[in-house]
Amino acid sequence: MVAGATPHAILFVGEAGVGKTTLALDLAAALLCATEDRIGRPCRTCRGCRLVASGNHPDLHRVAPTGPGGQIRIGDRNDPEPGTVRALLSDLALLPVEGGARVAIVEGAHRMNEDAQSALLKTLEEPPPGTVIILCADEEERLLETVRSRCARLRLGPVGARDIEAFLADRGVADPPTAARLARIAHGRPGVALVYALAPDAVLVRSELTRSLLDLLRGPAAERLTMARDLLVRSADLVSALEAAAVAGSDETAIDRSAGRRGRGAGQRRPTASTGGSPPTEAAGPDAPETPPDDEPAAKVPAAARRRAAAQLIEIWRDVARDAALAGLGERRSLRDAGLADEFAGTDMPVSSAHLTRFLERLDRAGELLESNVVPELLVDDLVVRWRPRAAA
Repeated sequence: MVAGATPHAILFVGEAGVGKTTLALDLAAALLCATEDRIGRPCRTCRGCRLVASGNHPDLHRVAPTGPGGQIRIGDRNDPEPGTVRALLSDLALLPVEGGARVAIVEGAHRMNEDAQSALLKTLEEPPPGTVIILCADEEERLLETVRSRCARLRLGPVGARDIEAFLADRGVADPPTAARLARIAHGRPGVALVYALAPDAVLVRSELTRSLLDLLRGPAAERLTMARDLLVRSADLVSALEAAAVAGSDETAIDRSAGRRGRGAGQRRPTASTGGSPPTEAAGPDAPETPPDDEPAAKVPAAARRRAAAQLIEIWRDVARDAALAGLGERRSLRDAGLADEFAGTDMPVSSAHLTRFLERLDRAGELLESNVVPELLVDDLVVRWRPRAAA
C-alpha cells in the first residue's frame, strides 16, 4: 500500500487489542511521511512522522467511540460536534494543511449505528483527492454490506505468545515470567497484554476472579447467587484498573504511539510489534465503572459500566471453563493460566465435553445478549445457576 497504489478506503478487522489502530497509524505515518524513498516510509524522523507520533498532524483525523454507550455518533447536520462522523466529513472537505495526503482513521467503526454508517457511505465511495479512510472494526458483521464492499479488507489474526513476550520485553514493562503469563492470558492480543503489564493490580484482581468462579461450584444455590453480585463488583474494579492503566500509559508507552516515539527506523520494524491501538476496554471518563457503597443499589451505577463489568467477567469465565476442561483431560501445558493448574485439578468440575460445550456456547450467547441491553445482573445469575459441579448437573 505504501510503495504502490493505496486504496482510498481500507477496513482492518480483528479482535480488540490485536493491532488494528497501531497498523492504521503505521500506514498513516507512511502516507504522510516526507521522505523521497517510498519503500523506506515511514522514516520516523521527518516532520510528518514526528507529528503523527505526537498525535498532532493536521492532516490526520481520528474518530473513536465516546460517551456512556461507547458509540460513534453521526453529529448535528448544521454544526456537528468534534468526534462525530459529520465533523469528520467536514474536515475531509477542506484542503490539506501540509499540502500532501490526508488520512482519516475511524477506531471502533463497528460502534457506528446505521445512520452514521450511511452518512459515511458517499465519502467512502468518492473521497476527496489524496484522502485515505481507514476503518478499524472488532466485528465486521456489524458494518453495513455497502460499507464493507467499498473497502479493501485486511484481517489481523492473533499474535504468537513468544512474539507478545518479546513485545513486552522490548518496552521493559514486564519481567520474563510475568511476560510469559500475560502473553497466555492475552489470547494473542498484544494490546491486552500491555495494558495488564501496566496495571499489576489488575492481574491480581483477575486471579481473584478466577478463583472465585471456581468457588462458585461449591455451596448452595442461594449462596452462589450472592457471590455473583460480589463478582460483578470486583469485575468493575478490574475494568477500572485496566482503563486507568490505558490512560496513564497513553503518553509514554501507549499502544498506538510506542513505535513512533521510540524513533524506530523502517528497517527495524517488525510485523509482530504492531499491537492493538484500542485497549480492550473503553477509555476512562465520567461514565467509568463506579463501585457503589454497600447501601447503594447497583442500578445507580451507569448501565454501560455494568455491561462492561459483566463482559469482562464473561471473558474470564470463558478462560476458566476452557482451562478446566483441558486440566480434566490432562492437558495442563495448554492452560492459559498455568498457575491455577492445581486448583483446576482439585475442583469438582463438570469436565464432560458435552456439558462444557453447552456452557461455553452459553457464555458466547451471553456476550451477544449484553449488546442487546439485557440486565447484566440477571444474565450473570443465569450463568451461575448453570455453572455447577458434575453431581449437581
